[in-house]
Amino acid sequence: MTQDLPEMDFQRFWRRLQQTGLNAYEARSYLVLIGHPRFKALELAARAHVPRQKIYEVLDSLVEKGFAQVVQEKTKLFSAVEPGLAIPNYMTRRAEALQQELSEQSRMAASLVEDLTSAYSEGQGERGTLDFLRIVGEPGQTAAQYREMLSEVQTEYLEFSRPPYAVDPVGEQLVREARGRGVRCRLLLDEKSIDEEHRQRLAELAVRGVEVRLAEELPLKLALFDGQRGLIALLDPVITRPTWTSLVFDHRGFGQAMQGLFEDHWRRARDL
Repeated sequence: MTQDLPEMDFQRFWRRLQQTGLNAYEARSYLVLIGHPRFKALELAARAHVPRQKIYEVLDSLVEKGFAQVVQEKTKLFSAVEPGLAIPNYMTRRAEALQQELSEQSRMAASLVEDLTSAYSEGQGERGTLDFLRIVGEPGQTAAQYREMLSEVQTEYLEFSRPPYAVDPVGEQLVREARGRGVRCRLLLDEKSIDEEHRQRLAELAVRGVEVRLAEELPLKLALFDGQRGLIALLDPVITRPTWTSLVFDHRGFGQAMQGLFEDHWRRARDL
């Protein structure tokens, strides 16, 4: 008994199979196989509208991916593997392959970072006039800079914290680790952005010795480390969708100015 899929269903399933990773010829051939017990290669080519010279390549790929099987070796006949087996197994193998590829790329990237860092250090041997200031617009880079400075802070860490966050200090383990090293940690948060979950987590930080206060409004985002290094983030006033641009600095005078701004707002804020 054979049954071809209705054209509307065929087109819908054809697109969805391609979304899972099959190419157009493979998806069409599999759908034709589903409605029939078995097919010779050239018969399938005609029914699935696959070029005759491509059909063996397509079938070999379907067999390799687990969507088709050979049911007779003398004169090769092909049949579909049940979708309930074919699709989950294929996705599992594909996920494993992607994970392996990602792991290999991560390993190569780590090696590349090490090699390029050495070259960068040699090329940046002499400081320029503005090396103590850098503008960062990408949130991932901002987060990396923040975590690096937080992991190296020795005496004091201050922060104006308000969303959107590149890193939310309330949930950041490095804040707890800094406090564990004896670093004085003070967080001043925008009161409007605090929900009940934040309050609970802030209470946990307070138990660890992190000082927390709430302000009605904060003028910018600021993280200051040891009074010298840090970053500030300003809301772009031009773009309609809120976008933060960060300025990373390593400058004693600028750090002292930012500390004065922090202390002024800290005095006017209220305890959690």
